[in-house]
Amino acid sequence: MIKRALVLLFLFGLGTLFFELLVTYTPDTELNQTGRYYAEHTAQDIGAANITTAIIVTYRGLDTLGEVTVLFLTAAIIGVLLARGHHKGKSLQRKLPQSGELLTTGSYLLVPLILLLGAYVFINGHLTPGGGFQGGAIIASAILLMLLTDPLRHFSHRLISAVESISGLFFIGIGVLGIFYAGGFLDNRLLPLGDLGSLFSAGVIPIIYSFIGLKVGAEFSSMLVNLSETEDT
Repeated sequence: MIKRALVLLFLFGLGTLFFELLVTYTPDTELNQTGRYYAEHTAQDIGAANITTAIIVTYRGLDTLGEVTVLFLTAAIIGVLLARGHHKGKSLQRKLPQSGELLTTGSYLLVPLILLLGAYVFINGHLTPGGGFQGGAIIASAILLMLLTDPLRHFSHRLISAVESISGLFFIGIGVLGIFYAGGFLDNRLLPLGDLGSLFSAGVIPIIYSFIGLKVGAEFSSMLVNLSETEDT
């Protein structure tokens, strides 16, 4: 009884706090100094039509590197924790039902299209909404569909690790080159900015986002594969 009363009291206090925030909230009518600079100078300085992409990859590129690192650590921890639970193929065969013909046939059609969409999203991240994280997640969804179609499907951990490692090295390598040949770490002016709105524009941002997309896709795929290879799934 006391626990329920404490929970209700906590929820009442939390609700009161959010209610006050909602009542007193007033939206900004204009951008702050930083936001105004981004809005007015991004296209000229970075050459990217998508301002969000320019901010993520260049202005706050170190934050993006940190986010990718956190995702890598998450995938690594999952792999370590589940390493002892890897199944024997025959034992899992008795537990998992066979997928239906509709799912199997649909996966043959959808998986290539999903992979193509993922690549399109991160290659065109400097032009349209999207980017490396979104494209990588889309690519990982193709792996998930294949696992749902055939739970016994084997994916090479070595290949996934190689894609993740090589993409990460190139991502950091491009950033370091920016220190020596441009204006700083992950400076996109290693290549010409090109014409605003064209595919070959924004310097090295499309290349950076491609490596981020491959890295994120490999990390998500690694987590999915590790989860599928445990007896508890």
